Amino acid sequence: MAIITKWTSKLTSKAQGDAAEAQALAHLLQQGLQLVRRNYRVARGPKARGGEIDLIMREPDGTLVFVEVRQRSRSAEGGAAASISAVKRASVVFAAQHFLGALGTLPPCRFDVVAIDSGKVQWLRAAFDVS
Repeated sequence: MAIITKWTSKLTSKAQGDAAEAQALAHLLQQGLQLVRRNYRVARGPKARGGEIDLIMREPDGTLVFVEVRQRSRSAEGGAAASISAVKRASVVFAAQHFLGALGTLPPCRFDVVAIDSGKVQWLRAAFDVS
């Protein structure tokens, strides 16, 4: 029975993450952005961790926006936005560099965060940069 409970809770976590991404996507679409790609993943190698971008969006002016979505049911310890570590930022930047490498011309880009705390959506534009 314990194995089933553990497996079920993992599905619930995945479903919660998917729901948060869907909520973030709906919010950004309402703001006029267009979806380019969802859940872009890239591997580094057998021993090194790769990168992932939750949403890649495009602003009406052509700016490419790499979006990290974070959700927290409680805002303890700074909430969803504060949960993005330097390692996570580096992972998103790595994946973005890989994505951009496939483009012929580099558009203006930025890294945004959509933080969802207790159901409230907060869009943080230019939340971090490559440095």
